[in-house]
Amino acid sequence: MPSDLRKPLLGRQKKSAGINRRFSVIMLLTACAVLSIGGLSVYTALSPGNLQKTASGPEIQARLPEKAAETASGENAGLQPQSGRSGASINRSTMLDGNVVSVYSPRPRDGDGPVLMSGQTYGQDPRMAMRPNEELLEETAFGRLPVVGADGLRPMEQYARPWSGARGTRVAIVVGGLGLSQTGSQKAIRELPPDVTLGFAASGNSLQRWMQEARRQGHEILLQIPLEPFGYPGTNPGPDTLLAGDPAKVNLDRLHRSMAKITNYTGIMNYLGGRFLAEQAALEPMMRDIGKRGLLFLDDGSSAQSLSGGIAKAISAPQGFADILLDGEVTEASILRKLDELERIARRNGQAIGVASAFDESIAAISKWSREAGGRGIEIVGVSALVSEPAGQ
Repeated sequence: MPSDLRKPLLGRQKKSAGINRRFSVIMLLTACAVLSIGGLSVYTALSPGNLQKTASGPEIQARLPEKAAETASGENAGLQPQSGRSGASINRSTMLDGNVVSVYSPRPRDGDGPVLMSGQTYGQDPRMAMRPNEELLEETAFGRLPVVGADGLRPMEQYARPWSGARGTRVAIVVGGLGLSQTGSQKAIRELPPDVTLGFAASGNSLQRWMQEARRQGHEILLQIPLEPFGYPGTNPGPDTLLAGDPAKVNLDRLHRSMAKITNYTGIMNYLGGRFLAEQAALEPMMRDIGKRGLLFLDDGSSAQSLSGGIAKAISAPQGFADILLDGEVTEASILRKLDELERIARRNGQAIGVASAFDESIAAISKWSREAGGRGIEIVGVSALVSEPAGQ
């Protein structure tokens, strides 16, 4: 039994031992917490998912172009990019949302090193579709004109609307006359499905603006060139009309003035031109120039005397011929009946091309018919998918 004199000392010793035990437990728990936090920090820093997260803020946004350039040079180290046919130059642009868009431009390929394929031979990224491929343009006295690229890439391929490539019933619908009316052009571009090909009249206004809007919406486009009709000049297609009796040099100058007004088109379509299309001496030089530039020629089928098909075959130029005029009678009901006829032709032949003008009734009927066509097994494609290709192309 401890004496009363030792009770205070024993009490302090017991109390001191309890405090020491509690202090040791606290220290142990603290050490464990520190180790846990440290381990979690290391894991977080080294986690692949977190390494790939993009920070935000003005400072990081300002560094996006620099980062994109570093990524571009790093991922292509030791590789030679290619557009699908041969060598290509790559131009990367950083969009407002931080995405990096790669644009492949053709160039000659040197050497036999490894090749990085872009995965897309025809068409463009929709976000860049309003911009021309500078490698497919040449500077002339008339302005910039389309040409075949150094690696053989043609404008009719670069600016074509991609399609499934599946076997089946295919239809191309071309709506022309854009640029002649501001309201009509706007309505056609915004209301017609992107599968519909749009034709821009060379005599129209604000063509570059409408071209860019149409390409943003996903449309393939053609340029309509005024050709001499029967009854000219009483029936006048407009300025720079190609005339059957004029020298080839004069007509080619007119053609080039019109062709330089916009870019990003896959081919040329006649605007009127019954007489011109029937004159081989006038038509052949024009079609040779169009084919040499890597463009297609679409005959709207309005002239039974047209020689375009025979000439295209003789000179190995890509050409298409419209099967039916959809809006000879401008009522929605009549146009829908013509579209049904176009479908019957396509089912019989595997494909068909219909043409129309940008009337309100035409736009409404084509939009309605197009929404239902897919359910019947019809694929609407850009007109470039249906042209006749010469052997060897």
